Amino acid sequence: MKWRRARQSDNVEDRRGGRGGGGAKIGLGGLAIIVVIGLLMGKDPMEMLGMVGELQQQTPAGGTGPAAPVNDEASQFIAAILGETEDVWTAAFAESGQRYEPARLVLFSGRVQSACSSASAAVGPFYCPGDRQVYIDLGFFEEMKRRLGGGGDFAEAYVIAHEVGHHIQTLSGVSQRVNEARRRGENVQGDGGLLVRQELQADCYAGVWAHHAQRRHDWLEPGDIEEALNTASAIGDDTLQRQSSGTVMPDSFSHGTSTQRVRWFRVGFDHGDPGRCDTFAATRL
Repeated sequence: MKWRRARQSDNVEDRRGGRGGGGAKIGLGGLAIIVVIGLLMGKDPMEMLGMVGELQQQTPAGGTGPAAPVNDEASQFIAAILGETEDVWTAAFAESGQRYEPARLVLFSGRVQSACSSASAAVGPFYCPGDRQVYIDLGFFEEMKRRLGGGGDFAEAYVIAHEVGHHIQTLSGVSQRVNEARRRGENVQGDGGLLVRQELQADCYAGVWAHHAQRRHDWLEPGDIEEALNTASAIGDDTLQRQSSGTVMPDSFSHGTSTQRVRWFRVGFDHGDPGRCDTFAATRL
């Protein structure tokens, strides 16, 4: 992927190193177990993970080591992908007479404080609507390669674009409607539930971004699309549950199956039309 062709965003904050780092990390296997346990207990997975983050803050760390360079290749890559999401979505919003307000992206290591909660690296990349920021511990990408069989620069770009997709949902009011349903006591989890539809829409938005970014820069190389599709498949609810417990529990789904995640990314990528990403109206996910 020829990512250096993109403009680098100024909306990246680097908190790696001595600020907010340290503490014990939980791998993706542990993350999946925490999520499954939380769902079985009827708990919000983000609440469970926030509790883990609080516990890790109280765990003495063996030292955070030297601060990471603030302008290394990894941060340049992140800034380039975020910059491209800004340019693509600015143009898309302008077509409908709207102004796009970019999200900020925070790089962290170990743990981080957001407006949503204190979160550990175990959460993986996440978007916080409370401060409209994306949070990424770059160690997730190594875990993705090592534990899940996903990875590669375009796969990493897909993950970032997916989180920005949640920002689009905040701007459009989708996230608020899902949260209101949760506050009313509605069950938003499960296969076909609102959480799954919300995540699949973010996958579709990631595909829309990839479609337009490719048209703008012709930056994809052989194997790049396969990287993103393999990653989407690797982080499906059914795949993660099968790996963590050997049992698939559709009633506890929150992100969609591997097949569904691949399908909706392809819908966005093949058509480049955000209007095709209405997973909430879809009868077939």
